[in-house]
Amino acid sequence: MTTTEKKDFLSNHSYELYEATTMPFPNKTISHFALTDSLLHYAGKHQKNIVHFWPTINLVILGMMDTKLPYFKDALAVLKGYGQPYIVRNSGGLAVVGDEGVLNFSLILPEDPQQKMAINTGYEYMMQLINDVLKPFGKKSLAYEIKNSYCPGDYDLSIDGKKFAGISQRRLKNGVAIMIYISVNGNQTKRAEMIRDFYQAGLKGETVKWHFPSVDPAVMATLEYLLGVSLTVDEMKNLILRTLLQNNCSIVAGEYSSEIIADYNVGFEKMIHRNQQMLGNSIDKELSE
Repeated sequence: MTTTEKKDFLSNHSYELYEATTMPFPNKTISHFALTDSLLHYAGKHQKNIVHFWPTINLVILGMMDTKLPYFKDALAVLKGYGQPYIVRNSGGLAVVGDEGVLNFSLILPEDPQQKMAINTGYEYMMQLINDVLKPFGKKSLAYEIKNSYCPGDYDLSIDGKKFAGISQRRLKNGVAIMIYISVNGNQTKRAEMIRDFYQAGLKGETVKWHFPSVDPAVMATLEYLLGVSLTVDEMKNLILRTLLQNNCSIVAGEYSSEIIADYNVGFEKMIHRNQQMLGNSIDKELSE
């Protein structure tokens, strides 16, 4: 596939914008994940392109694999000790941290039913978009696994060997969500130390068949630090939108139609049920209300 084809969704396309500040839902945590699935259905059914911003405040987002830790309850106690609420997301992977210095952002794209988007192609769209954002700063991110980071993967984004972002995907019928968390500012060392302590408490030195990272805070950094500039989450969001506009994309506010809300309600109940199953008595009841 040529570079032009890889960048196709990033230029001369129309996008609908959904973000946390416009959500008509009282729950501001699990709602993000339920809405993602609803928007995936909507994008696939109506062949729409969607930009979804969903920053969170003080939330550890666990992957389903994390629940397999042999001392999972002890690991959760570590998060409680840090004063961090937590939920289990509806996809694989491992724990990531969301707080006021982290931007969660998704490109939700339709698939051609006759020609599915390759997994790597989805990752490349997001990486290209972030690198377009970074160009004015004279920096370029590289994509490869930063093994001792939290939630390591082939599409960890790093500058000078330090990870500042991680990309994942979720797919439903005819829709692809390419999701990224970007550590924009804040105390990245503390975030990494917390997840390191989480896994240490959950493993207690035991060897298991699943791979959990030995988190080293030194291999991660914020984008603000790596660029050497002051940068806020809102500024990063605006840089992403400006880059799409500069690539001749149009962006309009998305509407929470009755169809989207109905799908959201189904997804919300599924997320509640999953967290009840995975967390049992350890569920954070405030987050699930």
